Amino acid sequence: MKLNQPQARAANTTRGRILVLAGAGSGKTSVIISRIRLLIEKHDVLPENILGLTFTNKAAGEMRHRVASFIGKEKASELTLTTFHSFCFHLLKKEIHHLGYLTNFTLYDERDMQRLMQSVAKSGGEQKFPLGFQSLSDLRKASLAAASSKEEEERIGYYSGLAEELEECLKAYNAVDFDGLLELTVRLFENHPEILARYQDRYKFIMIDEYQDTNPIQYRLAKLLSSKHNNFFVVGDDDQSIYGWRGSEVKHILRFEYDELIKLEQNYRSTPTILAAANAVIAHNEERHPKVLWSNQEHGELIQIFNAPTEEEEVQSVIERILYLHNERQVPFSEIAILYRSNSLSRLFEVALMQTPRKVNGSWVRGIPYDIVQGTEFYERAEIKDLLAYLRLLMNNKDTEALLRIINYPRRGISPRTIELIKAHAKENNLSLWEAIKSLSSEKAALLQFVELIEGVEKEMEYSLAQGFDYLIKEIGYLDVIEEDTKSEKAKEARKGNVELFAKIIEEYEKSTENASLGDFLGNTALDLQKARHAERKQDRVQLLTFHSAKGLEFTACFLVALEDHIIPHEKSLFETGLEEERRLMYVAITRAKKYLTLSMARSRKRNGKPLPSNPSRFLFEIPKELLSVTPHKGPIHYF
Repeated sequence: MKLNQPQARAANTTRGRILVLAGAGSGKTSVIISRIRLLIEKHDVLPENILGLTFTNKAAGEMRHRVASFIGKEKASELTLTTFHSFCFHLLKKEIHHLGYLTNFTLYDERDMQRLMQSVAKSGGEQKFPLGFQSLSDLRKASLAAASSKEEEERIGYYSGLAEELEECLKAYNAVDFDGLLELTVRLFENHPEILARYQDRYKFIMIDEYQDTNPIQYRLAKLLSSKHNNFFVVGDDDQSIYGWRGSEVKHILRFEYDELIKLEQNYRSTPTILAAANAVIAHNEERHPKVLWSNQEHGELIQIFNAPTEEEEVQSVIERILYLHNERQVPFSEIAILYRSNSLSRLFEVALMQTPRKVNGSWVRGIPYDIVQGTEFYERAEIKDLLAYLRLLMNNKDTEALLRIINYPRRGISPRTIELIKAHAKENNLSLWEAIKSLSSEKAALLQFVELIEGVEKEMEYSLAQGFDYLIKEIGYLDVIEEDTKSEKAKEARKGNVELFAKIIEEYEKSTENASLGDFLGNTALDLQKARHAERKQDRVQLLTFHSAKGLEFTACFLVALEDHIIPHEKSLFETGLEEERRLMYVAITRAKKYLTLSMARSRKRNGKPLPSNPSRFLFEIPKELLSVTPHKGPIHYF
């Protein structure tokens, strides 16, 4: 693996607190892989003593694959290269009993937490849970806020009470939410120093990728683990810190106390013209480590810019440019991306892509193929959530949320009145809901059949997860239920296909995993729900995605659309996240483009159904004019 001079310096710096500032497209993954290889092969570090943490399963998987290609699968299997959440999940599977939980805990995703929050609030007399809270952690933060009035004091007290009730509910259900994975791990380390010492001695070399994205709890976790041996290697780019709205704090990388600072500024992705625009924009931020991206590539085309009278004409300009790049410059559709600040801006582009006529092999066809990145997740589809609920109940019979989802689905004659009777019996006798069902099953045939079903699947699962899953599908007649409940033939086939795919996923997991278990399968599945679904672009389709979703991706041609001052920077940024994070977001979007970059806006855009004047984004005026050009256009489009 050939490294440039700064990359080689970073890879060969093995001791102390090292901060590597890796600009966009500067090959940071190569540095991390090389450093791991050198630690093992040159410095005789045991693979099991290395911990690498990142933020997505995709990034962790890529690193594991590349490391294995250099040091071999056997040594690579002894490394811990994973996400923060996955690391904490697997650690807690071994240690959570020290905190009073059972090791077969269930992971609750955001939707599970929303239902639980509403249930707790309703039981306290509130008909609807306060808006804006996605997790127990959010609620705890709100309960710690300072009160400036009696009304605020009462509201904060209410939040505090709800947080306590939610935590009690989660523990009673033997469940943990995603933020809880990290929080419980930190609590474990702080309350049990002997356990912390054990993990400190195991992980003597700690590496964190995308360090600019760490939130306070991730920061505390990393600090605890690295404090003994102090071999702490962090890689990141403060200029790409764009997740302040979900808790990350750029100050962690800006204030990092390092023994050595290394900057990676050579970019291997974009043309010098695109990099010059990105550098010019981000230079206006004051809170940053100074760095200037550069490239050895040819300068490339000037950046195209549209300023259309209306949003409809902006779309028309973008579509024409897409067809030009595809037909004349031979850019595959899959290498073209339309990026926007918020999902609501995609609608007009979708309509235009569906309706645009184009020539294929001499014949006219309607529509340019496209994908919307971050559409409905596979595991978020209703049929998959149903089947996951069955599996969750099999793994953890205290999982009340899962039980309530499937107790009468498919319909088996357990009425809402019976469910209320079960809840009352459970409360009166201090039982879990499952224990209450078993207790009452001798009195009600429907409950007895339900218990026998679950216990029957449980027995099948002991022999094989795949066999048990097939048994479950047949016993509950799930494919017949889809046939009855789904009107559209296309939707029926899609839903049945999803069930078949899920069965294959379980089968493949069981075949490829030593000591496969339902608990690990569900844990890994739940962790996958938290990552953004980046399209693999196997099909030739234009990609539509937000600026945030584009981070980590690259395309031959990028269209940054709706670049208007109330959109980017977002109007709320003046009061909340601030202009600097919005500028970093613009910088991230610009640096996704490898060869062709187009910037567009409209002078009039509908808001609340009415066309209102729009001004170009202030960030556009930070790009030197000599980098910009216009594209010849047939039609009534005016340009910036």
